[in-house]
Amino acid sequence: MRDGVPPADVRWREASSVEQPLLPSEPSSAGGAKVPRQFLDLARRAAAATDPSRWQILYDTLWRLVHEDRELLKNARDPGVRRLHALLTPTAAEPETAGAAAFIPSGAGLAELKAAAARCKGCDLYRHATQTVFGRGSADARIVLVGEQPGDQEDLQGAPFVGPAGEVFDRALAEAGLAREKLYVTNAVKHFKFEQRGKRRIHQTPRASELNACRPWLEAELTLLKPEVLVCLGATAARAIFGDKFRITKDRGRFAPTRWAPKTIATYHPSAVLRGEDDAQKAELYGMLLDDLRKVARA
Repeated sequence: MRDGVPPADVRWREASSVEQPLLPSEPSSAGGAKVPRQFLDLARRAAAATDPSRWQILYDTLWRLVHEDRELLKNARDPGVRRLHALLTPTAAEPETAGAAAFIPSGAGLAELKAAAARCKGCDLYRHATQTVFGRGSADARIVLVGEQPGDQEDLQGAPFVGPAGEVFDRALAEAGLAREKLYVTNAVKHFKFEQRGKRRIHQTPRASELNACRPWLEAELTLLKPEVLVCLGATAARAIFGDKFRITKDRGRFAPTRWAPKTIATYHPSAVLRGEDDAQKAELYGMLLDDLRKVARA
């Protein structure tokens, strides 16, 4: 912090108990900036957690307190604040995951991140997926679109949005006037989660623990890309960016600033169109997706 190293450039490793420094008992400074006592209290409790990603979460929170928003901890809806509090109240129903942070090389570009992600074992999803499906697109993209996770065809081909939902996606992009080759497209979770039913692999929604485990990859991508416009496709991606209380049905279609982009918007995932109950509902869902993408094209 004193040297001005941002969270994305720090690689953490577990130290033995004798190596771990004690946290100060009084509010102190980080590179000359005061930090709230509340953060020190939370940090001492989080440091005692067993989640290996706790140091990354703490440093990310500290960085944002010092460089972005001193009142950050008052925003209970902020995804980073929620991750910090989750360290203090682990959910017994979900198995612990090591998280992807340890697999991210310091100072890596997109190509290096993609290569490193291929070796990620930050959660158990890698055990059954064919491969990691990393983001794809222009490194200079001003618009980044984030989906939930790869589907069956994406898992087999190693690229995002190339299956049936990808066909809907490409059609909507074309009608909205967005050239895919100028965009960057990725997912909040990089491995396909599914249930095997005979010869078919049926999509399963990632758990919160799996979403959090994979979050460092998405954050590393967004840190490098610095998009002007960020589009969340579907509820999972929207919650990863806006927080758990975000609801697609009532919150979609409106731009809002986030830490990742000055203009961030959420819309329906193209797969929602395919799941429509009948042709009328599919047309309605597609129309809303298209309307939102047209807003993106004009932004």
